[in-house]
Formats: sequence, C-alpha cells, structure tokens
Amino acid sequence: MAPMASMAPQAPSTHPVAFLARRAAMALTAVAVLGTATAPAASAEPAAAPSTSPKKLPDGLYGTKDPQYDGVWRQSLALLAQDTVGVRPAASAVDWLVGQQCADGSFTAFRAEPKQPCDAKAMRDTNQTAAAVQALAALGGHGETVKKAVSWLKSVQNDDGGWSSMAGSASDANSTSVVIGALTAAGEKPESVTSKKGGRTPYDALLTFQLGCAAKEGEHGAFTFQLKGAAPNADATAAAATGALGKGFVVAPAKKGADTPVKPLTCKDGKPEKSADAARAADGGAAYLVDQLDRNGQHLLSAMPGQEEQPDVGNTADAVVALAAGSHGAAAQKPLKWLEKNAAGWAKENGPAAYAQLVLAAHATGADPRSFGGSDLVAALNATGPKPAGTASPAAEGTEDHKDGDGGVNVWWVVGVALAFGAGIGFLLSGRKKKNAL
Repeated sequence: MAPMASMAPQAPSTHPVAFLARRAAMALTAVAVLGTATAPAASAEPAAAPSTSPKKLPDGLYGTKDPQYDGVWRQSLALLAQDTVGVRPAASAVDWLVGQQCADGSFTAFRAEPKQPCDAKAMRDTNQTAAAVQALAALGGHGETVKKAVSWLKSVQNDDGGWSSMAGSASDANSTSVVIGALTAAGEKPESVTSKKGGRTPYDALLTFQLGCAAKEGEHGAFTFQLKGAAPNADATAAAATGALGKGFVVAPAKKGADTPVKPLTCKDGKPEKSADAARAADGGAAYLVDQLDRNGQHLLSAMPGQEEQPDVGNTADAVVALAAGSHGAAAQKPLKWLEKNAAGWAKENGPAAYAQLVLAAHATGADPRSFGGSDLVAALNATGPKPAGTASPAAEGTEDHKDGDGGVNVWWVVGVALAFGAGIGFLLSGRKKKNAL
C-alpha cells in the first residue's frame, strides 16, 4: 500500500463540519493524548460566530461546547450509543433531537430557536438528518419523524444514486454511506431507493468512488471522498466499507466462528479478477484499511494542512467498525487494542460523539465498553448530558452499532485555519468532513 498522499482540498460545498471538528480536535489534542507532534497554531483570527450561536446550551443537549455545527450529530450518536448498550436516554435529550427537525423532514446541525420555522437559508444537511434517523429509529416511538426525514433524504438523492452533505452538491462516499445506514435503520432497502433520473441506487454511487486497477499499486480497493481529485482516503474507505454492506453506525458483533479473512482487490491485466459488487467492494476497502493500519502501528493518520501527520483516533474507531461489519473480527482486534490504550484522553477532550464512537467500536467487536482500557465509556458518555432515564445491567444489554464525527472542537478555530491557507482550501461549514487522503 502506498504511503499517505495529500489529497487536494475540495470545494466549500463538499465538506461537512462535524467531520472538520473531529479532524481539528485530533490535531489540537494529539500532543496531550499521544505525545506525537506539535499542535498547529492558527495563523489567522477565527471568524466571528453567527448570532445563532447559543449563549446558553439548551436543556437536554449533550456536550458543553458550541453545537452550531454538530449539535444534531453529537446528540444522535450519544443517544444511539446509549440505546445500543441498554441505557434509556433522558426524555429531555430525545425531545431536543426531535424538536430540531424542519417541517420538510430535514435536520440542520443546530437550531437555536426550534419553534421558528426553517427558512430557505437553513443549512439542511444529509449527514445530520441521517444520523438523527438512525438514532430515532433505534429508540422507537418516533415513526412519523423518521418517515419525514427519510422522505426528505430521498428527495435530495443525486442522479448517480448518492448524496452530498448539502443538497445539490456532488455526491461523496461518506454522505452516501451514512444515508444508506439511515435507510436500513428505517426499514428501507437501500438497493430499492433509486434516483429519479437514471434509476441508480446508493450502491451504484458507492462503487464509483472505489479505486480499481487503474490506481497505483497499494491503492487498489481504497475509496476516495469524491470523484474530483480522486485519491485514496481512509475515512471515506471506512465509511464506504460499512455502507456497502447496508449497515450504519450500529454493527452487531459477529457470531463466534463467523470471522472471515479480508480479501484484497486483485488485478490481472489491468482489470479486477472478479467483477465488483457492493459486498466485494466492501472487502476491497477492508483490505486497504488493514494494510494502512499495519503500516501505521494499528492506527490511521490524518493531518491539518501544513502540519505533520497525527494518529487519527476517530477514524481508527470507524475502521474498527468497518472491519467488524465485514465479519473481519480478527483484523479488528489490533486497532481495537490500540484504541483501548490511546483513546481515553481524546474522548475526554472531544466529548459525547467521541465517547459514542468508542462505545460503538467496542460493541461491534464484542468488547466491553464499561471496561475499555481501564475506562467506563458508558459512564463517561452519560456524564456529558442529562441523567439517563434508566440503565440496564451489563448482563442485560443487547448488542448493536455506529459512524463518525465529534462535537469536540470550536469550529471557528477550524475556519481560522482554513482562511489562513487561502481560498484553495475550501471548508464547508455544515456537517462532517475535511478530506486529507490516507
């Protein structure tokens, strides 16, 4: 597998911000948590926050930091992780999430005044909407809310069968994958959700993001974030390897004896030896992730522009879930052990969505999130929001799964960094990802 290449930044309309927050948080906390490098300093003043930023956080919201760009995302992950391990969330937390929905079924990242209708300027976001669908479908009792959200997602499907973070932009692997997870959670069959023009499915779109035999040696099977500026990207690969299997954030642990080895995408005479379908594409992506994990010491890497590469804890957790989704339990164990040793400080800094990612990674591999490298992830997650309505004993818990993004960092710091690097580095303030190829 080729070493990490730097992916050209995408246009502003392609980068969801909850992802940006996670990446910036990784750069800021890597020294304190892992002692690997110097955190970057912004070379421009952060942009002023819009007037919609809350002066006081709403009751029921998880986390203590500005929710302007990740409120729905982090709330959804927190509620989903709690439900997965048998914790019954506080009614106020669930009510807050339900109250964030716009009349058309979509969700934005955060509505400071949910009683006010969403206008044309509201930044409706497929990532936030899909995350809310997965959480509310799991909790049950919110059928109409889920139905409206799914209808909106279908209405903004692109002609290629995929989705972008913001409706009208080019599809990307990550957004398409999180919507697939939402469709599955809502009881839909993703392969039956087709674009109005061309009749393409979400899986059709995902396959276009996979690098095949025309890519460099070592990049076969990886996924790119978008077709434009295509380059192997571990974050997109982890998302797509899960989404291609029709799975979302919650992945049930594989049954004992069901473990399967990863199957790299193999080429002969410049063509894949086997025709690609969604399951085969997921295998190829999993093989790429395993190769990258092996190269980097069982974790993945990311870097802020102009900075040294840092261990990417959140993306590593996503990779663990992706490997578990493909029944590659043995391959998931090494990065899981790395997370157990290295992720506690990162999660404490980044808050509810980070804790949720780790809970879901532990769950997907059959590990105990209440004893994860010496930490009780469930108790730590619960402490970031309102007191749960009830908690099942560990023995009574069911087992289920997750997807990516954290609410930890002040996104305006990210904007300041972006501005410092000029217009060539486009950061969308909307929902979930800055793309540095891995």
